[in-house]
Amino acid sequence: MDPKTTAMILVGYQNDYFAADGILRGVVEEANRVDRTLAYTLELLECAAATGMTLISTPIILTSDYRALAESQGILGTIKASGAFKAGSKGADTIPEILAFGDRITYVNGKQGFNAFSNTELDRVLREKNIHHLLLAGMITSLCIDSTGRAAYERGYKVTVVSDCVSARTPSEQEFYCGNIFPLYAEVKDSRQVIAELTGAAVAAK
Repeated sequence: MDPKTTAMILVGYQNDYFAADGILRGVVEEANRVDRTLAYTLELLECAAATGMTLISTPIILTSDYRALAESQGILGTIKASGAFKAGSKGADTIPEILAFGDRITYVNGKQGFNAFSNTELDRVLREKNIHHLLLAGMITSLCIDSTGRAAYERGYKVTVVSDCVSARTPSEQEFYCGNIFPLYAEVKDSRQVIAELTGAAVAAK
């Protein structure tokens, strides 16, 4: 894994998912799964940041009239009904743990649905930085992570889903996607495996 041509894509690291009082925190049914996901993400981020890897956050921020979700179903319907990710709200803000990385993280805005490439400049930003490999982390495994991963693959990127840095709605959903869906177009590795590869790459570069 070459940090110079790899980017870590952070999906949905916002208060409505990760804060203790987040509107959508309860979407993930497994106890403490959200907290574990964040802890593993921060460990990987610390390592990735030290290598000089490109770090990109793709938040979902919606207008107060939710016009982008006019015909929404499922979790997008829940977002609309609950008032989540509303522009200017605390819930739409990036969590403090991610903000702490300052300008090491590039923010690509415009995401309004599942796919972080749709309605955003993500592809342009990645190509300008000569990125060929994406590490995906965030929420929700079966929705935004899968949609973004497929879109990345279709655009010619190598994709790695970091399994303990993503959360599904249920344990069985997490296991199914990591075991059966993602391997169709991506590698699936946990954060320890990725950190070991990045550490090895850093040593080899010296």
